[in-house]
Amino acid sequence: MSAQPRLLTDPFLQLPSETSVWVVWFTEFAGIEHRVVYGAELQRNVTATSRVLTRVREDHDSQLDEQYEPPTQRLIWRHEAEVNGLVANTRIPYQVMSVREDGAIAVSPIFTLSPQPLPGQPLQILLTSDHQLKPMVAANLQKVVETVGQVDAVFLAGDLVNVPDRASEWFDDRRGNAFFPVLQGRAHYKITTEETTTDYQGGAIIQSAPLYTAIGNHEVMGRFRMDTSLREQFADAVPRAVAEAAYRHQADVINPQHDPLLRDAWIKQQSFNTDTYEEIFTLPDNPSGGKRYYAVTFGDLRLVVLYATTIWRSPSLDANIRGRYRERAQDFNNPDRWGYGHHLFEAIAPGSPQYQWLERELGSPEFQQAKYKVVMLHHPPHSLGTNSVPAYTDPVPVIERDPSGAIAMIRYEYPKTADYLIRDVMPLLEAAGTQLVFYGHSHIWNRFVSPGGMHFLETSNVGNSYGAHVGNHPRPVPPRNSDDYVQFGNPNGLAPIVPTIAPLINATGQPLPYIASNDITVFSILDTRRRTVSSYRFDTRTPDANVVKFDEFALK
Repeated sequence: MSAQPRLLTDPFLQLPSETSVWVVWFTEFAGIEHRVVYGAELQRNVTATSRVLTRVREDHDSQLDEQYEPPTQRLIWRHEAEVNGLVANTRIPYQVMSVREDGAIAVSPIFTLSPQPLPGQPLQILLTSDHQLKPMVAANLQKVVETVGQVDAVFLAGDLVNVPDRASEWFDDRRGNAFFPVLQGRAHYKITTEETTTDYQGGAIIQSAPLYTAIGNHEVMGRFRMDTSLREQFADAVPRAVAEAAYRHQADVINPQHDPLLRDAWIKQQSFNTDTYEEIFTLPDNPSGGKRYYAVTFGDLRLVVLYATTIWRSPSLDANIRGRYRERAQDFNNPDRWGYGHHLFEAIAPGSPQYQWLERELGSPEFQQAKYKVVMLHHPPHSLGTNSVPAYTDPVPVIERDPSGAIAMIRYEYPKTADYLIRDVMPLLEAAGTQLVFYGHSHIWNRFVSPGGMHFLETSNVGNSYGAHVGNHPRPVPPRNSDDYVQFGNPNGLAPIVPTIAPLINATGQPLPYIASNDITVFSILDTRRRTVSSYRFDTRTPDANVVKFDEFALK
């Protein structure tokens, strides 16, 4: 007799409406039936639709008991059902079940669901970012549940995993802290100190609270291959314009019938994609950006999610590094190996489809009439962290040649005055009355406020930090004596705010306006009843210690 089947994940909630919510879960078998049962007595049911994930694979770097070489597709099925007929402000039980081909049944525990909250309903929303299977994420999310209880939604500002096409990072990495387990209270991640070892399970959160996500650089895969490692493919993204130029050069060979679908598929495969991210999540869709950027109303809140992230490239200036400021010397005459610097994945400059969509959204009744106006993106507009330099703009290539005409250097410049977020997007948001801009990327907690009262919060220190660039800790920037590359502080001018309740204290007794620690993990809660955003910290070196609320501010 074959083993009893199991679900690969618990169910989780997506995209609630006034009378419905989507329930999603995953299995490693196609099955013959998948359904959600719900209601006070679990007396109602709805059949799910299923599809196989097309891009998820494993390779020799996957943390699984089985070894994979070369990259190998892993068959995982996604099941989704819309639960209808729900009543506002009312939670009801639900459960999912999947029937395997041999008739054996896998069943989830019973959880609760509800539709979209009505205006006026008090909400507590978890603000988090940059999970990436980092060491303290399971502890972080466990402390969310222990401190706050069941939250009403999760806003996650990107970088959910490390390599988005590696299936185990989403579902079952053997280290115990894959994406879904930590958000569903099914993790097993041990943190060891000199005195104790604590096994953290994460928090059972998204089974009963909808999850809204933004695309970070770790949701984007580069050029698709089946003969190189997933990590190499992840880093091998090039701008769409480069792939489009390559296509034009050989279009008659690649696509003699000039099929537009084949053209678009080839260009995506030779540049970058967010296919796995988009296949996993059910998010609002719009004609301009699809799931990549969107807006949604949730109770008294209007959430606007932007697609604002770049490829990550090393800041090193070493000749053998394909970095954000230069190409590798050995690649000067091989454009196929160029990295094209810190290039953007989606345009957001004035006139771009995303910018035009944002202008329309900010002028819409849904946004203007919302009590709380929140914008979420991945890239930091204001930060003490390392990833706030260079400017968020298109790299300007500079090719230097020696007297013989040979390439001597390929470098990239990023004019600070051309920063699309600071120059164009933030003024637009402030003029529209946005109260909170929330983001991640630098694995740090810090916050800022504009003279007009718009708050900026970076709360991405959930499991590791790259430090705050203050004191004697400069950013790695080019030695060009240029105002474009700021070594210390927030490069975009606003002063960081010292936490209002219990800031950390440095060696000289001064309060720190940030948390950049590899031992202390941080989460933040937006409370619409109290009109506040509160931030909490937990020191994993002392597992018996209390969670500390260290900062709180009110939204105007």
